[in-house]
Amino acid sequence: MDSDRLKLIDLPKIADPRGNLSFIQSPDQIPFEIERAYWIYDVPGGKFRTGKAFRRQRQVIIALSGSFDVVTETASGEQATYSLNRSYNAIYLPELTWRELNNFSTNSVALILSSTIYDPADEAPTIDGAKELPNVDTATVRPEAKSVDDAHSRSTLADCRIVELPRHVHENGSLSVVENTVDYPFVLNRVFYLYDVPADSERGGHSHFEGQELIVAASGCFDVVLDDGHSRRTFTLNRPYQALYIPAGVWREINNFSSGSVCMVLTSTKFAETDYCRDYGCFKILTKEKLQR
Repeated sequence: MDSDRLKLIDLPKIADPRGNLSFIQSPDQIPFEIERAYWIYDVPGGKFRTGKAFRRQRQVIIALSGSFDVVTETASGEQATYSLNRSYNAIYLPELTWRELNNFSTNSVALILSSTIYDPADEAPTIDGAKELPNVDTATVRPEAKSVDDAHSRSTLADCRIVELPRHVHENGSLSVVENTVDYPFVLNRVFYLYDVPADSERGGHSHFEGQELIVAASGCFDVVLDDGHSRRTFTLNRPYQALYIPAGVWREINNFSSGSVCMVLTSTKFAETDYCRDYGCFKILTKEKLQR
């Protein structure tokens, strides 16, 4: 992908009568490793979010729900407005691009993925300000990934928990964030989300051998049923500033979706079919071995 040109991106759309799915990971859809993910929600209709530019940070912006406009200006002076209103479309913004989000529809959710963790020294309110910023080093140093060797045979429901995310409240929309720092249980490598989900649908029905997840109700609400092979527990997610942490080796199902729900999942691994255990009988055999250890 051309990494120095502003462009619209068509994301994968995996159609399913139980709800559609789109995902983002590098280098398949975007030309940078995801170091920070944040989402803007509770934006009153017609409001805007203050514009800014970054000297080094690159971004991808997606309308998870509803619609809004992205007003841009590049370092060469080109100005344009892009309307985002599909969950499988995104806009890629290279560094030195000023952008403003405005014209939000009711119940919109904007997801923004960044190439660096937040650094106020990299931020400016105008494109000229960004060009004039001092030459600071804002490169992200990824935390060392935690070992997941034999993770499927070690995790139980006791390892699952609700994570309270930062919630930055603003009259023009609140913001929550996950980024690759020691504050979070894993390094972020992939984001996917379910949308257009009928109210009677059930999704999931698998565990991971290595992948860890944070599941967020970016919009609406739903239940996540967890099973470690010996007991089950149900978590209800209905706040965009709360995430359910699920380690490898825990079976999970998602159901009881409310109308207009968007289920966002942040993962520690990029997609690999070999990471999935999709057969519950096989899962039970694995967890029986776990009990015997």
